[in-house]
Amino acid sequence: MTPQAKTIDTPIAHPLRAIWVLIIGAALVMAQTLSAGAQERPATFADLADQVSPAVVNITTSTNVAAPAGDMPTLPEGSPFEEFFRDFMERNGPGVPNDRPRRSSALGSGFVISEDGFIVTNNHVIETADEITIEFFSGRTLDATVVGTDPTTDIALLKVESDEPLPFVEFGDSEAMRVGDWVMAMGNPLGQGFSVSAGIVSARGRALSGSYDDFLQTDAAINRGNSGGPLFNLNGEVIGVNTAILSPNGGSIGIGFAMASNVVTNVVDQLQEFGETRRGWLGVRIQDVTDELAEALELEEARGALITDVPEGPAMDAGMEARDVILSFNGTEVEDTRELVRIVGSANVGATVPVVVWRDGEEVTLDVTLGRREEAEGIPAAQPGAEPEEPTELSMMGLTISSLTPELREQLGLDEGAEGLVVVDVDADSEAYEKGLRAGDLITEAGQQQVVTVANFEDRIEEAREAGRKSLLLLIRRAGEPRFVALSIEE
Repeated sequence: MTPQAKTIDTPIAHPLRAIWVLIIGAALVMAQTLSAGAQERPATFADLADQVSPAVVNITTSTNVAAPAGDMPTLPEGSPFEEFFRDFMERNGPGVPNDRPRRSSALGSGFVISEDGFIVTNNHVIETADEITIEFFSGRTLDATVVGTDPTTDIALLKVESDEPLPFVEFGDSEAMRVGDWVMAMGNPLGQGFSVSAGIVSARGRALSGSYDDFLQTDAAINRGNSGGPLFNLNGEVIGVNTAILSPNGGSIGIGFAMASNVVTNVVDQLQEFGETRRGWLGVRIQDVTDELAEALELEEARGALITDVPEGPAMDAGMEARDVILSFNGTEVEDTRELVRIVGSANVGATVPVVVWRDGEEVTLDVTLGRREEAEGIPAAQPGAEPEEPTELSMMGLTISSLTPELREQLGLDEGAEGLVVVDVDADSEAYEKGLRAGDLITEAGQQQVVTVANFEDRIEEAREAGRKSLLLLIRRAGEPRFVALSIEE
């Protein structure tokens, strides 16, 4: 062998070759690692469908519907059918057939969550039902009773009695689902029974209309009759309850919504234990923190939930105040009001939890013992009391404001204890108008201090300017409902 041949076969003569081998090997290892961590596209959903089908059910409900009142149909005078119907009514007696009640049927879906027969579905599937029939994949049918319902999240818990253990499915972690993950829906669309559709998670954290909404959006086909059915991950775990669709024609256009399992499990646990929901209650009125409000409150970023009012209740007992910004609740960071409502509602009634608030430029931790929201509905807002001083008017910042006179109090229908400054006019071209202030609004605080006179208001503006602030924080009440608004005070 020639010296050149030996040199070619010797790795030392070509160090780049060794380097490339190492790079390619590392790349293959990394690719395998990423592949293992990613959710692969399934070749088929058949095995998953076989696994979960025995636990998915069709639901048929029956309801008595009162017949229209009246003994005889309304017919034009002289109609050839008038005599016919009169003879029919005389033969069959009054109220026949109009007074005879009718049976109305509806279809939906559900799934078994325990071998002893607990079944989850949507509240709207069964809320008017007199009879509920459960059909299993095997063709077996059983009558069901209602254990409890929660219209707020549209969840219902049913129970059937069976002589043998029933196949069931378990809940998964909806928080672990990512946009783009594969999902499979199963149910009774349009009465077709036990149909399967597949797609991906299109979005997370969707809200429709409820305070506790946390929907997964999916493009898996969902139609009428799918309501109450399960949305599965690839492990056969329920990560959502199919509840609603967005559609201009009543059919699926690939925008469906499933209530996240992490919401559903909490509701189901309470319905199973108590037959009703028992949500935590903090007892505050809140609004989101905007960038301008954050600047006025000396917060580094717009986050948390700004307290606008503290009625009698757990928050007042713990020392919370209007203008506090709730930054965290029981160790969970609060991004906005919607998140706060959800995590408080999921907390245990009677539990004492730490709440971190932003107050006067620093964080303060308060311990709050939660009440029960269902018992606290309708508690009125607290109202301060004091008679206003000599009435005067002031025009600035696009507002014309006046001290609260007896005449204005009567015109606005305010309580005797109400106090503050009345907005009597708003410049339509002003920032105040753009931010929603209107004549009749009551300004109760400016610069985080109570105001009852025009002089108080002017003092707050001057103090804010001296402190180098660009805006003034106002607490506005309209029809008793409070909210904060930050207005620019730059000259």
